[in-house]
Amino acid sequence: MDVSLTLWVLTILGLCALVAADFFIGGRKPHEVSIKEAGIWTVVWVALAGLFGLGLLFFGGGQPAGEFFAGFITEKSLSVDNLFVFVLIMAKFAVPSIYQQRVLMVGVLIALVLRAGFIGAGAAIIANFSWVFYIFGAFLIWTAWKLIQEARADEEEEEFEENRFLKLVEKRFPSTDRYHGTKLFIVENGKRLMTPMLIVMLAIGTTDVLFALDSIPAIFGLTQDPYIVFTANAFALMGLRQLYFLIGGLLKKLVHLSYGLSVILGFIGVKLVLHALHENGVGVPEIGIPVSLGVICAVLVVTTLTSLRAAKKQAEAEAEAAAVERAEDAEDAAVTDAAEKSGARA
Repeated sequence: MDVSLTLWVLTILGLCALVAADFFIGGRKPHEVSIKEAGIWTVVWVALAGLFGLGLLFFGGGQPAGEFFAGFITEKSLSVDNLFVFVLIMAKFAVPSIYQQRVLMVGVLIALVLRAGFIGAGAAIIANFSWVFYIFGAFLIWTAWKLIQEARADEEEEEFEENRFLKLVEKRFPSTDRYHGTKLFIVENGKRLMTPMLIVMLAIGTTDVLFALDSIPAIFGLTQDPYIVFTANAFALMGLRQLYFLIGGLLKKLVHLSYGLSVILGFIGVKLVLHALHENGVGVPEIGIPVSLGVICAVLVVTTLTSLRAAKKQAEAEAEAAAVERAEDAEDAAVTDAAEKSGARA
C-alpha cells in the first residue's frame, strides 16, 4: 500500500485528536472508572478501529483492510496478556483506584511511542534483509512453546519485578513515598522530588516493550506495510485503558489465554518461515490473510469458551468443597455441643 507523507501526518494528527478527546471527555478528572463507562469507551475504540478498516477497504482494497483487521485482532488479543502485568504493577505501587486511569493513559502513550520506534526499525530491517523472516518466525515459535510451558507450570502468585531502567531512574532521582494527586514532581524542603505517579507510568510504558518483542514480529508476519502495522498497534493500545477496567475482574477466568496466544504466535511463526522460503524461491504454499484471520478468530473464540467453562467448573468445585467444609464444621459443633450437655448432666 503506497502511503504518502501527507497521509502519515494526517493519520498521526487524527490519532492525537482521538487521544485528546478521550482525555478531556473521560480521563481529565481523576475518578473510579465504572463498568458502564469502560464498556462504552471500549465499544467506541473498537468501532473506530472498524471504521478505519472499512476506510482502508474503500480506498485501498481488500488486501490492506484484511491485513489491518488481522493485525488489530492479533495485537488486541496479545494486549490482553499485558493486563495481567498491569494488575501486578498497580498492586506493586499501590496505585489508588481514582488515579489508575491516568496512569494507564500516560503509560500506554509511552508504550505507543516506544512501539513506533520498534516498528520503524523492523520495517527498515525487513526492507534490507529478507532473511530476517526466518529469525522472526523462529522467535515466535520459540515464544509460543515458552508460553505453553509457563501455562502448564504450577507457579506461585507472581510479583512485578522492576526493570533496569526503573531501578536507574529511582536511583538517580529521589522520590516521595506517597502520591500527591496526579502530580509527577513536587518541591519539598527546597528539593524537587519525583512522585510514585511518574514511576508507575514509566513502569507501564517500559514494561510494554517486553511484550512488543513478540507482538511486533507477529504483526509483521501478517503484513509488511509499516502504515498498517502502526495503525493496528495504535488502535489496539489506545483502547487498552478501558479494557483494563472492563475485564479486570475476568482476567483470572481466562485460564486458557496463554494456550490460545501460543497457538496464534506459533501459527504466525510458521507463516513467516513459509513466506521466507517462498521469497527464496522454494516452492512452498503461503498462508493468505483470509486463512490467517479465520484461524486467529477461531482460536480466540475457542480459548474464551473453554476458559469460561473451566472457570465455571472450578467455581462449582470450590463451592462444593466449601459446602462440605461447612457441613463438617456444623457436625463437629453438634458433637461438641452434645458432649458438653452430657457432661453438664453428669
